Amino acid sequence: MLLDRRAIAVNSILAILLAFSAIASLASGSLSISVPDILLTLQGNGSTIHSFVIQELRLPRFAAGALSGAALALAGCLMQTLARNRLATPGIIGIDNAATAFAVASIVSTTISLAPSAMALAGAATATAVAFGLAGATGTRGYRFIIAGLAIGAVSGAVTQVMLSGVALDDANAAYPWTVGSLNARNPTSVIVLTVGLGIGYLLSLAVRRGLSTLQLPESVAVSLGTRPGRVRFAALALSVLMTGFAVSVAGPVGLIALLGPELARTVSRPGRIPLTASALAGALLMTLSDLAGRTLLEPLEIPVGIVTALAGSPYLLWILLRKSPDISR
Repeated sequence: MLLDRRAIAVNSILAILLAFSAIASLASGSLSISVPDILLTLQGNGSTIHSFVIQELRLPRFAAGALSGAALALAGCLMQTLARNRLATPGIIGIDNAATAFAVASIVSTTISLAPSAMALAGAATATAVAFGLAGATGTRGYRFIIAGLAIGAVSGAVTQVMLSGVALDDANAAYPWTVGSLNARNPTSVIVLTVGLGIGYLLSLAVRRGLSTLQLPESVAVSLGTRPGRVRFAALALSVLMTGFAVSVAGPVGLIALLGPELARTVSRPGRIPLTASALAGALLMTLSDLAGRTLLEPLEIPVGIVTALAGSPYLLWILLRKSPDISR
């Protein structure tokens, strides 16, 4: 049967939950807005204050969260499938830290004219290129690639701290959201760029999914089925990097979404499938709910979404480790 009914049901449920998350995000905050008023505002018939709050503040923020969460989870699903390890994430090759370092540099430097989001995207691309260069002929398969990524992440993190330690307090405060992950005051232009990038990346991910599925078999079998393992691995890794770069360029280094989104999707999806769509929807849902919690639970204090995901996701990560490795305590 061409249609997977379980996949359709799972994706539909996740989409409905995401819609409820959107309503809650638009309604909640220092100014509570009722659902009828939200609908009127979205139709262009709302009051001036409601139009400003929803169209200028909350809607762009929700869109940024949903899109960046989807991109991170999609990247995580590709990376985990490629590595055959559910704990693998794109951050293993230092993408997050490098993107953060470049974004902070654009804020604290007087000679860089590019916006932080553009610099973050450049940082992600640079980290990937350097990792490939240091890995040499081993490509993505050898241990050198992993070691190179870890080194890039460590160096990038150190560079970020050095830059922040030598700037004025105002500049450090401006750069702070880029070090922890935040959706506050997102640029609509960067959201549009993320939309385009996610759309292209998602379609290409669907195209590479069959090749990734055959790579779960012994490589000799995959080759006999017409798959070119090297090309498939490179394409999957490139797409994972692309999605992570676009997400970090908007939201900063939000941790654990790339891990938890695919894990949630696999839990509710049919075994043996690569749940790309479910991962993207789950990532969007987790990101938007985390941001909603961060800005409403301790109001008027706002907790950056990256801190919320770390606090909420760490216990779940520990549970995954214990569940996947029952003898870890031995």
